[in-house]
Amino acid sequence: MYNFDEITDRRNTGAVKYERCKALFGTEDVLPLWVADMDFKTPDFILNAIKERLEHPILGYTLPPADFFPAMQEWISTHHNWPLKREWLGFLPGIVPGLSFVVQSLTTAGDEIIVQPPVYYPFFNVIKNNGRELVYNELKEENGRFVMDYENLEKCFSKKTKMLILCNPHNPGGRVWTTNELKKLADICEKHNITVVSDEIHADMVLPGNTAHTPFATVSEWAENHTVTFMAPTKVFNMPGLISSCYIIPNAELRNKFAEFLEASEMNAGNIFAYIGAVAAYTQGETWRKEMLKYVQGNVNYISDFLKNEIPAIVPMIPEASFLVWLDCKNLGMETDELHRFLSLQAGLGLNKGTIFGPGGEYHLRLNVATPRPILAQAMEQLKEAVSKL
Repeated sequence: MYNFDEITDRRNTGAVKYERCKALFGTEDVLPLWVADMDFKTPDFILNAIKERLEHPILGYTLPPADFFPAMQEWISTHHNWPLKREWLGFLPGIVPGLSFVVQSLTTAGDEIIVQPPVYYPFFNVIKNNGRELVYNELKEENGRFVMDYENLEKCFSKKTKMLILCNPHNPGGRVWTTNELKKLADICEKHNITVVSDEIHADMVLPGNTAHTPFATVSEWAENHTVTFMAPTKVFNMPGLISSCYIIPNAELRNKFAEFLEASEMNAGNIFAYIGAVAAYTQGETWRKEMLKYVQGNVNYISDFLKNEIPAIVPMIPEASFLVWLDCKNLGMETDELHRFLSLQAGLGLNKGTIFGPGGEYHLRLNVATPRPILAQAMEQLKEAVSKL
């Protein structure tokens, strides 16, 4: 039904993945496969909903439509087996800003916050830039996938530890944490009486055949009452420019603190298209989502087979969720910065440098495969040719 092989030229649209190439890679002549958005067209039902609204000639101050929060409730209940009360939900102008807001509203300067690297690098920024102390509970790799190091986690706590920020599913490793893994994490966090912030933007991007996503807040009564969850339709439906997210906080005390901070900061409302796009996605998007995930899984299989057969020195971590693939390149014998330059200038590929994701990112790169397969095939051929000359 949908043609994900279609190539759409994104140049001259202000697309971050193109506009920042020169600064990041030293050249504009790269295939940019780094920013975590898709090169697939934003679904027609979202664009059509926006076009329909544009038939009215006034774009004034706008409240969320009546079906905005019910659409979220229905989607999350249906897809993640988590019946939500309306009062638990609130609008959030983006998950990364939300991470900063939750750090500011629920902790104080000097508090310690635990993260589990290698992980989405804005986690580090919102902690350090707000005067909090960053504590690493580094993930371990076992049998080609990340697992949590619970023994080390126990050593991370002090009297100053107030929060843990969880990436669920994980970016960049693509892990879908199991219910048992999350329950064990919750038990440890309960013992130390901290708040957990769960970034679940990839919740709807579990690839075919993998374990279903489990919201962290659902694994225990304690977790429900001590978790701030962030979700969004923007990643899975390729509309990040609309900046439409939500927070879910069952605990009234935590929710009120967070909501009051948003209100005081005048950051508790969205733009008209953020609302419209989200409703369209949540009410009309299931067929597109399933087809997109099937195509992305095909891309993951393609690069996995290609690397195994043609460039065995590069080993991919096969994601269970998302369109991001973590590449282990240590067998190429280069330090991370040299590796990054090599791919940029010799292979003509713009990928994320692994070290920006923190400890454990050395010798790694992150590849975005949410692109038409002809582009991915070109990227693999360019990589093969460059590596063959080493």
